[in-house]
Amino acid sequence: MTSKLSGSMVPSVALVAFACTLAALAFAGAAFGQQQAQIADVAESRRALTEARAQAAAAAARGSRLEAAASRVNAAVDRTVAESAAVAARIQETEAQIAAGEAQLRLIAAQQEEVRATLAERQRPLVRLTAALQLLARRPLALAVLRPGSVTDAMHLRALLATMLPQVARRTAALRGELARYRALQQQADRTQQVLSDEHGRLADRRQALAAIETRQRLAARDASGTADREAERALALAEQARDLGALAARLDEAASRRDALARLPGPVLRPARPEDSQVIANAAPASEAAGLGAYQLPLLGRLVSGFGDAGPGQPRSRGIAIAARPGAIAVAPAAGRVAFAGPYRGYGMIVILEHADGWTSLVTGLSQLQVRVGDSLVAGSPLGSVGPGRPVVTLELRRQGIPVNPLDAVAS
Repeated sequence: MTSKLSGSMVPSVALVAFACTLAALAFAGAAFGQQQAQIADVAESRRALTEARAQAAAAAARGSRLEAAASRVNAAVDRTVAESAAVAARIQETEAQIAAGEAQLRLIAAQQEEVRATLAERQRPLVRLTAALQLLARRPLALAVLRPGSVTDAMHLRALLATMLPQVARRTAALRGELARYRALQQQADRTQQVLSDEHGRLADRRQALAAIETRQRLAARDASGTADREAERALALAEQARDLGALAARLDEAASRRDALARLPGPVLRPARPEDSQVIANAAPASEAAGLGAYQLPLLGRLVSGFGDAGPGQPRSRGIAIAARPGAIAVAPAAGRVAFAGPYRGYGMIVILEHADGWTSLVTGLSQLQVRVGDSLVAGSPLGSVGPGRPVVTLELRRQGIPVNPLDAVAS
């Protein structure tokens, strides 16, 4: 009977041991996966911090350049446009500073978690050692000396204490160092949090200043609202007729080409006093050569989530790029141009189509609010509108004579 029980228990013990081994491997795998995820988060935070600082520096330089340009403009309308572009650049600088601060806080939190783990690991042996020392401390020194025992026992106790005390000093010094590091990290986090609070206040002030400039622009443009309303109505009619966004952009390009051709026609010429002095005048050249795109920039700061030519499952290839933006971020004109369309379009939120010189066209979609209207002439960096809450994604398409072009190539050039 005993042999039968023993024989049946052997597989059970083996199964239990195998299950324990699998559980240990699963726990180790989970711990390794968590560690890898933490490393990836730290790397992502560092990348975001580096990008945000670079974007803040670029926006600050752009803001200084636009402020200098605004101070040199004499016409009130042009100066208002330049001022709005300068304030928009400062807003983007502040948004980038906020993004950098948030990334820095994430890095500090990761370092604090690492210090807490180190402290927890180093405290375990010290707790046991402290308990042993407390037991020794409860016995008075005189009783320890008068305690019956051999001289050899006393020598062993002294050697043990001589070995233990340096270890205690070394380990407590390491703990003190980790605690000092944790306090320094907490102070750095507090300073970063204060900077973030100041940046949020500065962002609110600059948005208020931009709203005041926009109000001034609307009041100044009230007299010319009739022409703008007619152009907006024509743009809305084209949007209703267009099958998709590409067809709308093509129709607007066609209208722009027709308008440019009409603008290049020669004006009326007075009849000469002598008929024999009459001459055949060819089409006049445009008043100014097309300057092209000039300095092209992305409409807002953010993370690139889709590139030019990318194709999702069951979707056509992208004709532009997609940027994940901060909630409420402001979008600006990537280059100087004229607003050909500004309004809602099915499935794309609020969109803006800009006509640039030399047949270039920019299309910005995914906005929540617009600050421009059809017919507005913008400089590079003029505010277009802002995105909504949540996780907004803004797309940018660039075309040359109706053909899609990678916007990143224009930014790099």
